[in-house]
Amino acid sequence: MPLTDSSEGFSGLEQWSGPLIFDRLLAAYRSRLNNDLLARELSRLHARAWRALVGGDIQDFERLREALVSAHERAGLARGRLAEIDAEIVIELLEVVVSRTRRSRRAARTYHLALTELAARLRPSERAAIRAAA
Repeated sequence: MPLTDSSEGFSGLEQWSGPLIFDRLLAAYRSRLNNDLLARELSRLHARAWRALVGGDIQDFERLREALVSAHERAGLARGRLAEIDAEIVIELLEVVVSRTRRSRRAARTYHLALTELAARLRPSERAAIRAAA
């Protein structure tokens, strides 16, 4: 069995995950905020960060992530909410991948590797950890 890398998984995620991620983000923010306009604004910003992450643009992802952390603070959301929402997205993507790849171990493996890499990239950077501690 040949080794598989994550590039096919990332390519697949780029093709279909955007609308799913946005819908899940919007539901998550609506359940945490009483302001639909703010929920949509945060969902759009968070979706842009996810798009950069899935697309492999780490520099843009980190820039958008910092903007998102600031937006969360301005909205009065607790520090752990961002990680909580991201975990919901990863779980949703994993559920979709599991249901879509039941007949293809190779496809399942490429998506699994891609999702593992995404989850690792979502960990707060050292700079963000220092900022949160301040």
